[in-house]
Amino acid sequence: MAEQTPRTAVTTDQAPAPAHTFSQGVRVGNLLQVSGQGPVDPATNEYLYPGDVAAQTTRTLQNVEAIVQAGGGTMANVVMLRVYLTTRDDFAAMNDAYGAFLAERLGPDAVLPSRTTVMVGLPREEMLVEIDALAFVD
Repeated sequence: MAEQTPRTAVTTDQAPAPAHTFSQGVRVGNLLQVSGQGPVDPATNEYLYPGDVAAQTTRTLQNVEAIVQAGGGTMANVVMLRVYLTTRDDFAAMNDAYGAFLAERLGPDAVLPSRTTVMVGLPREEMLVEIDALAFVD
């Protein structure tokens, strides 16, 4: 039987503590999976910006970024982001905030991460967006 690459939990107080039974992130070798994040203040665990998907998207990406950094990377290491929205009507506002966030972090000529956007029901009524990430870190 082949030896398994060790799995390491990635944690940071710069992103909200998980409310359920999962890790903020898991690193296996150079692969880092960030669990779905929402628009939560890591200091208070309060959901922020009710009704404002653009502000929620920015806060959510900040939480994702904090976990990527705790795992040894930057947003430039992210190869895939999955965005979960509660309504198609929020797509344009989310997309604008998402694009602005990545442009600020990566610059205008960067290779952007792949992305999937899905319309779903989310666990909390005040959540308009949730985002998870896959990164390849050194």
